[in-house]
Amino acid sequence: MIGLNPIPVPVQQPLAAARRHSLALRPDGTVFAAGDNRQGECGVDGWRNIVAVAAANVHKANNTGSSHSVGLRSDGTAAAAGWNRQGQCEVGEWRDIVAIAAGWRRTIGLTAQGTVVAAGRNDEGQCEVSDWHDIVAIAAGDWHTLGLQSDGTVRRSGNRQYGLDESDRWRDIVVIAAGYLHSVGVKANGTAVAAGSDRQGQCQVGSWQYLSIVSAGSYHTVGLRKDGTVIAAGSNEYGQCDVGDWRDIVAVAAGCTHTLGLQSDGMLLAAGSNESGQCEVCERTE
Repeated sequence: MIGLNPIPVPVQQPLAAARRHSLALRPDGTVFAAGDNRQGECGVDGWRNIVAVAAANVHKANNTGSSHSVGLRSDGTAAAAGWNRQGQCEVGEWRDIVAIAAGWRRTIGLTAQGTVVAAGRNDEGQCEVSDWHDIVAIAAGDWHTLGLQSDGTVRRSGNRQYGLDESDRWRDIVVIAAGYLHSVGVKANGTAVAAGSDRQGQCQVGSWQYLSIVSAGSYHTVGLRKDGTVIAAGSNEYGQCDVGDWRDIVAVAAGCTHTLGLQSDGMLLAAGSNESGQCEVCERTE
């Protein structure tokens, strides 16, 4: 159980889904990108020794020209590419990082000491994480940030509307995810909890069981079960929840209107909107 370990370990985060682009980590430490590159968010060809990726999951109602990508190197440093008007890509001086998360116009990093750093937009207080300690995992939504503490409880900063502050009362949590206006957690027994806006049914996860991973998109939530199958809830306007026939999955990522899955053989799967080519990822990462 992650909540019993006070020292965070490097997080394997091989997929990232944003509004109009996708990232996938290859076994050799390089990164594959597909989709919109108008702000240079797919400019990751030169990245090396990457162990995790993140991408800003910008809600479709927000400024479309504000997407960025982040990569965590094996030496604990970070790389970033894309829109940087609010300093969300200013991560070059970060050190000792073991996990990364990207939200709307900001980037969050978890250090090996269990503290958290942030860069970028803080208008809603979503970057006010400097006093967090004993954190073992992080997640970034559009306007709120989550931190999982070693005791299985959750810290939150930023937007607290729509019941987002209900996550303050969660217990026994081992995995967290943050979307546009909702948060999701996995408990140690493999069940799920959710808080925030449920307008599209994205918080209807109470019956989910045997979970290992969850990912939160703008209006949908995706869960990876321990048997390698996938479940989804919420908006399916673009087919982003059409994942019921996926098998042998080891990682998932929910974007604004699309979903990514990685099979154990290295094959990438995608469902949902492909308006910018963000679903053109059907290749092996091996």
